[in-house]
Amino acid sequence: MLSVRSLFQEILDNDESFRLFCSIAASGESQGGWENRRIAALVPHSQRDLAPKITRHGADEDKHGRIFHSLMKKRGLAPVEVPPDTDYTMLLERHGIGLAHEKLKGDQPLTVQDIVTYLAHSRVTEQRAAEQMELLRRHFADHPDIGRAVRMISHDEDNHLAYCHEELLRFAYTGHGRAVQRTLRECALAEIRIYRDVSLAVMTHMGRVLGWPKTRAAALAAGIHAVYAYERAVGWRRMVSLRMPEHRDALGGPASTAADYV
Repeated sequence: MLSVRSLFQEILDNDESFRLFCSIAASGESQGGWENRRIAALVPHSQRDLAPKITRHGADEDKHGRIFHSLMKKRGLAPVEVPPDTDYTMLLERHGIGLAHEKLKGDQPLTVQDIVTYLAHSRVTEQRAAEQMELLRRHFADHPDIGRAVRMISHDEDNHLAYCHEELLRFAYTGHGRAVQRTLRECALAEIRIYRDVSLAVMTHMGRVLGWPKTRAAALAAGIHAVYAYERAVGWRRMVSLRMPEHRDALGGPASTAADYV
């Protein structure tokens, strides 16, 4: 029977598919780390109190990238080149979601609207990340090889999501409510489309590695399209709602290290 657990177990058990999975994940996390470091360096003076939290966010992303590399290293595997059609982070940037890398490579301070854009982009993508890691935690929290990493990354993603909720609400309460909601909606509708395309691409590459029959590949593709149809109709709304988190100031302290969890 096809299930999330059996699907991921198959990917985990095969060195080539596991290497591809970890390489894709590590690349996205490392890219997120770079983006957050640059945003922290360019925060406008009026929002300098945010810089340490953005820096912490970036440090967490870098740590996750190192963890995925460490998981490969433990099995004697080297990273592989990430197929362009599976590069979620770069595809979002290419479609104008979040802050353009050209802007982040410069030295011009960002604007308050730029920070709203960054937080809205993060709120949407961290929702996706938190849900994915919760799914893995549900099935693999006690796995001897990846369990500790799954639990730690899931905990971090929950913190990132709480931070985005709290900071976006702060901006909304200080007169940026319409900008926050408009930007969240734009990000969410674009993200669900790109997530669908990346999911289809990842499953295609995994299918080649694992030798899936056409019927299984077709069933997985149909499932991905069904998720997209739901998200396009109503599911995207979960990505734009805001509520004050129980865990306040979630990124107010130092980041843990990858060595603690691998």
